[in-house]
Amino acid sequence: MPQKGDQPSLGAILEAIGPRSFGPLLLLAGLVTFAPLIGDAPGVPTIMGLFVLLVGVQMLFRRKHFWLPHWLLSRSVAQDKLCKAIQWLRSPARFLDRHLRPRLTIFTNEIAVYLIAIICILLALAMPMMEVIPFSANGAGAALTAYGLALTMRDGLLALLAFGFTAATTGLVIYYLV
Repeated sequence: MPQKGDQPSLGAILEAIGPRSFGPLLLLAGLVTFAPLIGDAPGVPTIMGLFVLLVGVQMLFRRKHFWLPHWLLSRSVAQDKLCKAIQWLRSPARFLDRHLRPRLTIFTNEIAVYLIAIICILLALAMPMMEVIPFSANGAGAALTAYGLALTMRDGLLALLAFGFTAATTGLVIYYLV
């Protein structure tokens, strides 16, 4: 917990999270895209695709954490808002800690992270096309959500599930295009 009077910068927060900052970002993009009404809105898959492309490319180049411009990294976060966010996240974190854990870590090791980054980049490039194919963007959102959780929790079983969502979504897109 931050100390009273602390105003941590966004850069300090990202530095503290480190390489695991990519998982929550993929999770966020996945949840937005997976949500039935939000993810199906025109333009949302394309915007989320651009965001995932930025995340995937940075993962591919092994950045320590997600790159943001210096002016944004130097912005401070109000202590009360940060504490409120941490409090709100405790319950979902406890749930995830109970159900997800490091297992089959071969699917979340360094080589697997490269593969996940490449798959996320390919998904991101396909997302604008998914706007015209019903529910395909939601499938991509499910895959991104699973990749995000798998990277955050180092859960290879969840990464395998994400590979399955990716294959199913890819099959759906190819089926509708052919």
